[in-house]
Amino acid sequence: MRRRPGLSARLKLTLSYAGFLAVAGALLLAVVWVFLLRYVPDNSQGLLGISPNRYLLVRTFAPAATVAMLFLLVFGLVGGWILAGRMLAPLAQITEAARMAGDGSLSHRIRMTGRHDEFRELADAFDSMLRQLESHVDEQQRFAANASHELRTPLAISRTLLDVALKDPTRDRGELIERLQAVNTRAIDLTEALLLLSRGDSGSFARESVDLSLVAEEAAETLLPLAEQRRITLEVDGGAARTCGSAELLLRMAMNLVQNAVVHNLPAGGTVTVHTEAYGDTSVLRVENTGRRVPPDLVPTLTEPFRRGSERVRTDEHAGVGLGLAIVHSIVRAHGGTLDLVPRPAGGLVVTVRLPGTP
Repeated sequence: MRRRPGLSARLKLTLSYAGFLAVAGALLLAVVWVFLLRYVPDNSQGLLGISPNRYLLVRTFAPAATVAMLFLLVFGLVGGWILAGRMLAPLAQITEAARMAGDGSLSHRIRMTGRHDEFRELADAFDSMLRQLESHVDEQQRFAANASHELRTPLAISRTLLDVALKDPTRDRGELIERLQAVNTRAIDLTEALLLLSRGDSGSFARESVDLSLVAEEAAETLLPLAEQRRITLEVDGGAARTCGSAELLLRMAMNLVQNAVVHNLPAGGTVTVHTEAYGDTSVLRVENTGRRVPPDLVPTLTEPFRRGSERVRTDEHAGVGLGLAIVHSIVRAHGGTLDLVPRPAGGLVVTVRLPGTP
């Protein structure tokens, strides 16, 4: 949007300083006139008839006062220009940093020195914003690269299978169709997971009152056949824990947590416990599973997209797409909550979700 050019902030401050100084000088002259010259008689004859009168004083005082006013005006303009420049120098640094950020350079920082004032506070806030933007952009670029790599794999497999079918008409078509269906299903699951992760990151969803205990029960009931197949004991306990958010996203969050707990609960015959409770203004959903020990240095990477730890054993049936806990983390963050992952000393993992509670 084009706008008409206007006076710069430095010029406005300069005119303000000069105008204030000129007004102060005019008031001083007015005070002199009111409280001094007005009491001098128009015609007074003192000793030898040479005493000054008001007329002589005015004629003598007026030129000097005019020179003084001009000097104050010039001094105010020059001094105000220099003073305004020094005052606005930090703003020029911030403007240059904003211009560089607009051109795509997010690594630049102002790092303003000096004592704490309004400009220093603004510069620090701007540096913090740039730091968060750079981190977010790097995360998005890394995610896009990983997503492209993950999506390319099933597409390449599908192309290979189709080439084999074209070159070898005698090959069993049923086997090829079955493998194509499995690859296509994996690609669809990955795409849906990416869309769900993007939806959670953007926070674009309607909010309503949701009871986490009901969400946990529904997730456990849905995944009970998978747990029974793996001889995993799946337990749900606790009380009501209400929060405000998307029932669909919170159900997906619970489903991912329970499914991860079941799939990674090796060897077979372990236990998965889902617990819900409310602590004051906080609603808690905790999923705990037995299994193999999880190295502490692996825990921080579990919520990153497409990160599959070497100790997180998966089977072909539920190989996953590497987005389970990343989606959970995104949904929890979009609902203003926190996600904690703590390895159990005896093996397995304890995942705790804390969300703002509602009455």
